[in-house]
Amino acid sequence: MPQAALNYIQRVEELTGVPIDIISTGPDRDETMILRDPFDA
Repeated sequence: MPQAALNYIQRVEELTGVPIDIISTGPDRDETMILRDPFDA
């Protein structure tokens, strides 16, 4: 993922106070990027 996209995601996390774990890049399930495991405790 380009650095600018990672910076954008990080900024959205900061503004909302909510971690972003999964990014969808298209309509299909295989078009998903898992940034962090949402089920990892």
